[in-house]
Amino acid sequence: MTTATQAPVDRAQGHIDPAAAFVPVQTRSARPTSFAPADFGVPTGREVNWKHTPTDRLAPLFVDEAGPTGVIGVEVTAPREVEQLRLAPGEAPRGEVFRPEDLPAAIAWSQEASAPLIRIPAGVELDEPVVVRLTGTGGTAHAHVVIEAQPQSRGTVVLRHEGVAHQAQNVEIIVRDGAALTVISVQRWDDEAVHLASHQARVDRDAALTHIVVTLGGGVVRVNPSVELAGAGANGKLFGLSFADAGQHFESQVYLHHKGPHTVGDVLYKGALQGQGARSVWIGDVLIGPDAVGTDSYEANRNLVLTDGARADSIPNLEIETGDIVGAGHASATGRFDDEQLFYLQARGISEDEARRLVVLGFLSEIVQKTGIPALEEELIEAIETELAEGIRA
Repeated sequence: MTTATQAPVDRAQGHIDPAAAFVPVQTRSARPTSFAPADFGVPTGREVNWKHTPTDRLAPLFVDEAGPTGVIGVEVTAPREVEQLRLAPGEAPRGEVFRPEDLPAAIAWSQEASAPLIRIPAGVELDEPVVVRLTGTGGTAHAHVVIEAQPQSRGTVVLRHEGVAHQAQNVEIIVRDGAALTVISVQRWDDEAVHLASHQARVDRDAALTHIVVTLGGGVVRVNPSVELAGAGANGKLFGLSFADAGQHFESQVYLHHKGPHTVGDVLYKGALQGQGARSVWIGDVLIGPDAVGTDSYEANRNLVLTDGARADSIPNLEIETGDIVGAGHASATGRFDDEQLFYLQARGISEDEARRLVVLGFLSEIVQKTGIPALEEELIEAIETELAEGIRA
C-alpha cells in the first residue's frame, strides 16, 4: 500500500510551508468527490488521474454550460417488464451510488436535469437485453444514466455509442441483493468523437455484476468503471476490449473495491493497437478493505502492439488492508506478435496476413465471447476483422 509522505517542515520559520504541505492524492480510494463543478479545477494533464490523457482534445467537456439539445439521439429497445422513469437530482435512486470524481462528471451531473432510469423489477429475469442506442449528431452533450437491478432480478443492458459528439456521460449502476446484472458499453464512434464516461456501481449481498467495455471507435474515448463489492458474497467481473488505430486514444481507469466479506473479483482487459500515434492506457486499481475477509481477486491487462508508432501504457495497482484473504494478484503484459505462433501457422501454408489475423482474433475473442449475446459477438468479430484489414492496406 502506498503511503503519503509527510510534508517537510520549514525549521527556520517554525511552521509548515503551505506550498510544501501539499501532498497529491496517491491512492485511488483517496480521490475527492463533489457534485459541484466549481470544486474541481480544469485538468491540466499534470493531475494523477489526467496525466495520461490528451486534455487539450477535451476542452468542450470542461465548460460548465448547457449545450444545444438533440446532440445525442436516443433509441431504447427493452422487454415490457423493464421500467423506464426520469429522475431529478436528489430523486432516489439517483445519487445513491454515484459521486463525481472529476470536472466532466460533475458537469454531467449538474447538466442532466432529468436522468433516465432503467430498472429491472424484483424477481424478473429478462429473456432479451435492454439496448440503448446513442447516436451523436455533432456538438457537446452531457448525460447521467441510472441502471438498477432490483433484488433477485436478472438482465443485460447494452449501451451503444456511434456518430459524432463530445459527450461526458455518467452511468450509475445499482445491483441489489441476489440480483445478477450485465452492463455492456460499446463505443463505435466516428473518428472525430470524444467520449468521457464515468461508470460507478455498487453490488450488494450475494449479487453479481458483469461489466464489459468495448471500444473500437472514437478520437478520444475514456471509460472509467468503479465497482464497489459492498455486500457479503458479492461478485464483480470487469472485462474490456479495445482496438486503437492511428491517432486514437483509448483509456480505462478501473477501480474494484472489495468492501464486504467473501467477495470475488475478476478483471481482464485486452487491447490491440496499430498505426502511428495509436495509444491505449489502462490503469487498474484494486482495494481490499479491512472488512473484506475471504476475498478472492485478480486483475490483468494484456496488450498486443501490431505496428511501430503505437504505444500501450499498463499500470496495475493493488492495496490490501486485511491479511485474511483467499487470494489476490495482478498482472500486466504488452508485446508484439509471438513469432513462434506466426511461424507455426505459416509452416502450415497460411499466409502471413492471414496468420496475423488469426492470432489477433484469438487474442481478442476471449472478451467478445463474454458478452453472451450471439448477434453482438458476430458484429464485434466482424468489426475487428475490418480494423485488421484496414491496417494491412495502410
